[in-house]
Amino acid sequence: MKDLRGMRFAIALGVLTLGACNPATVNQASEEQTIRGLENDWQRAIVARDVNTIVSLHAPDAVVMMSNSPLASGSSGIRSAYNGLVNTPGVSLTWVPTKIDVVSPSVATDIGTYTLAYDGPQGRVTDHGNYTTVWHKIDGQWRVAIDAPVSTTPFPMAGMSSASTVEMGDVQMLASSGLAWSDFASPGFDPGMKLAVLHGDPGKKGDYTLRLQFPAGYKFPVHWHPGGEHLTVVSGTFMLGMGNSADWNAVRTYAPGDFIYIPARHSHYGGAGRDVTVIQLHGEGPFQLFLGRPK
Repeated sequence: MKDLRGMRFAIALGVLTLGACNPATVNQASEEQTIRGLENDWQRAIVARDVNTIVSLHAPDAVVMMSNSPLASGSSGIRSAYNGLVNTPGVSLTWVPTKIDVVSPSVATDIGTYTLAYDGPQGRVTDHGNYTTVWHKIDGQWRVAIDAPVSTTPFPMAGMSSASTVEMGDVQMLASSGLAWSDFASPGFDPGMKLAVLHGDPGKKGDYTLRLQFPAGYKFPVHWHPGGEHLTVVSGTFMLGMGNSADWNAVRTYAPGDFIYIPARHSHYGGAGRDVTVIQLHGEGPFQLFLGRPK
């Protein structure tokens, strides 16, 4: 009788052990439906230019790898990338999942096709491609961990200047994904700024167009330019104050799409808000800046 009781205990212990070793079950259909719903929310947010919702659908350490674009990582980088995307004229981005595989209770993969269209200088531009998205379940919520779209649109035929720039006579087209950023350093300015030239040569006489990128929280000192500046905020939050001395209580903030004209020899100062900020400048070269106020 004692041996029988011992055998029963051993069997019960074995059942408990096997139960502990079995992986948690996954309801593939339910989890797939949840992810499809989140993807619909994501696409609606793009239409509404709701970058906050887009960022919230990504994990805090998510990585986005768009074709022909710098890698965007973390909430700040993803916010900057989508600010640029949703403010592209006439932008339309849709995608269709072809397979969603919930491989574990906390990891799912999603592959499919996408179509991106926007208004370019010479008309409508359309790009097609495939994508792979990895989802992680964080605190019970599915969030994008890795998003990697890959364009399948053919490169331009031989004889065209590049994949991102097409020149026909005096006409120039430059895709934002093809911008070449470099560090911008100037005496009296903290490091961290980046510059991309879109048109012309800012160091020479003639018209130029360039973009400046500021890291989050960046501040630049009082300075002035010999020529006027036509300034447009591309993404982020741009801060600007006018005057011969910095009064940060008098600084005004400007959102994407806002335009500012700064006349020649007018001292100003400012910087970026809580996000990476990009502005575009157009003027007549040479582009020069001097610290302090004009003398």
